[in-house]
Amino acid sequence: MAARTEIDAPPEEFRRALDQFKAANLRPEIGCEDMPAPQRIAPYSAAMTADVTVAGEEVGGGRLVLLYDPAGNDAWQGTFRCVAYARADIDPEMVTDPLLGAVGWSWLMEALTAHDAGFLAPSGTVTRVASESFGGMEDEAARAEIEVRASWSPIGSISPHVEAWGDLMCTAAGLPPVPPGVIAMPNRRGPRAR
Repeated sequence: MAARTEIDAPPEEFRRALDQFKAANLRPEIGCEDMPAPQRIAPYSAAMTADVTVAGEEVGGGRLVLLYDPAGNDAWQGTFRCVAYARADIDPEMVTDPLLGAVGWSWLMEALTAHDAGFLAPSGTVTRVASESFGGMEDEAARAEIEVRASWSPIGSISPHVEAWGDLMCTAAGLPPVPPGVIAMPNRRGPRAR
């Protein structure tokens, strides 16, 4: 978030939400760090980026932006908005599955529900990307990715929304869900280990 003078200090409501944004417990496979947030969409914002790493290999990642407009926004149906991006490598054969888009969207909706993250006005897209290499790169294997871009207006604490975004990235990357009653050891926030 851009530095503001003491006169322009963020409202208490945003400061509380920012504490919740940073306090979310994410799976240990997720490494996060703060990133510059967009400054023109809302008066106050924060953002983080993440990588999902398994056995030293990056298998997915994403970004999450928290927007706050104390005056409210009719399109948001509130004063806060979460804007999420998640991507993961998938089997190239999955790219042609006509249900992949609906399934990708259901991952987000199920994650929000599983974390009791109330929300309004969800919207987004699910994109599949397939790449084949030719010529001097023909030895490289075909690749495919799924990308989920979504936004919604959070109700209540922001932490469950961040945790749902983490689950979305892990599900897209093919990680099994954490069994009910088991609490994943929280990751260490800060610079990502490479």
